[in-house]
Amino acid sequence: MKKLFVFSGISLILISCNANYGSYPVRTTYPASGSGNTAMSTEREYSELIKTYKPETAEVLTDLLNSDSPDNPRTSISVENKSPCNMVLTVSGNGFFKKIPIASGKVGYTMVQKNQNYRLSGMLCNSSYQSTKFISTSYAIKISN
Repeated sequence: MKKLFVFSGISLILISCNANYGSYPVRTTYPASGSGNTAMSTEREYSELIKTYKPETAEVLTDLLNSDSPDNPRTSISVENKSPCNMVLTVSGNGFFKKIPIASGKVGYTMVQKNQNYRLSGMLCNSSYQSTKFISTSYAIKISN
């Protein structure tokens, strides 16, 4: 009887220590508050994204230096953030989706397939930016508030 009581106690302790060692951290998304996205939620998203973002610097520089080689099926999009606020630029198109963190006064960039429409969007100091562009060669813009 005593052995059964000890075994029951140990089992109860083990069950109460429910640890999930194989799980991955859950990335938190920040809901928009009020009527839309705010500078505060954009700044939180920027801070989370900048931790893991890997820029395509070498590929973009090669594209720009080779003057849009007709043999290359990809080209670059670069966006200069001339505002006092950090931003997260979303680039989406046919089978393509990428979020690019762009610090105030810095340039963000990515490589995309040529000859396709892309939607560029983001929040900049509580102002919404949205544009759709047909990209066939390198594309660069400056955004300011």
